[in-house]
Amino acid sequence: MFDPFCGRGTTNFAARLLRMPSIGIDGSPVAVALAKAKLASVEPGRVVASAKAILNAAKEPASVPAGEFWRLAYHERTLRQLCQLREALLDVCSSSTRILLKAIILGALHGPRPKGTPSYFSNQSPRTFAPKPNYAVKFWIAHGMRPDDVDVLSIIRTRADRYLAESLPDVEGGVKLGDSRAADVFSGTPKARFVVTSPPYFGMRTYLSDQWLRLWFLGGPDYVEYRQPKGQLDHSSAARYAAEMGRVWKNVASHTAAGARLVIRYGGIHDRAAEPMDILKKSLADSGWRIVTARAIPDSDSGRRQVRQFRVEPKKAIAEHDVYCCRT
Repeated sequence: MFDPFCGRGTTNFAARLLRMPSIGIDGSPVAVALAKAKLASVEPGRVVASAKAILNAAKEPASVPAGEFWRLAYHERTLRQLCQLREALLDVCSSSTRILLKAIILGALHGPRPKGTPSYFSNQSPRTFAPKPNYAVKFWIAHGMRPDDVDVLSIIRTRADRYLAESLPDVEGGVKLGDSRAADVFSGTPKARFVVTSPPYFGMRTYLSDQWLRLWFLGGPDYVEYRQPKGQLDHSSAARYAAEMGRVWKNVASHTAAGARLVIRYGGIHDRAAEPMDILKKSLADSGWRIVTARAIPDSDSGRRQVRQFRVEPKKAIAEHDVYCCRT
């Protein structure tokens, strides 16, 4: 199984459950860190022990972010411990234990404050997107919100127990940080029989800025970078976008076995006046793949859409399709 836009590893995890080897590629360090964790295995106690050893090392972090956002986002002690964990994991993170510890921390880095036991490290925040500093500071001050002095180890323990309670099959697999438009990123990748993926929809360019806090934990800057980084598809026009996706499909075709199948989940967003299926069909032209059939996904308005986290009534969702292709 192969996924050239693996995101957080849904395809890789599904392949693992089916006992199928898989390879994933993505250009986001956050996505890659989380996808790698979905292929790792370790007992929950080892993850907690690793975190405890780091925090008990009595080694003060070399750098702690400063400023009003950081003062209001995390309690002073919590932020110091997060920096200790960050620096230790940036130094060494090759074992399954540390790969899973990193992913658990990324998942708990920011989110809502419950009425009961805290399950996130931060002040009140969205769980999916990192809070933008200016807005967050105004919100916290206006509502008199101060960060709780949370028990970092307890949050890690609870999440490790929940996520790692069930034993999963050990299956060969891997995740690469890279750009699937580049042919050399596929070097050493065995030829696949199945490709299942969902590329970024045309116009969706804020993946990295929306994850700036998690990127900081992975070694990035302690501020939001709004400029578009290298390694993302060109969204300047539908034609450019389709052409760049076409490069990915050609690379995938050259690294799949005869008779391989490609399944693409694709849709669109409201701020781009373009028909998603037209774009996808253009991207597949002369790519080594032929569309066999396309099926519309049942009404996604009935699902748990992320926009509802912000208490905004969303627009009607644009229909998504599963597109089935075969090698030409």
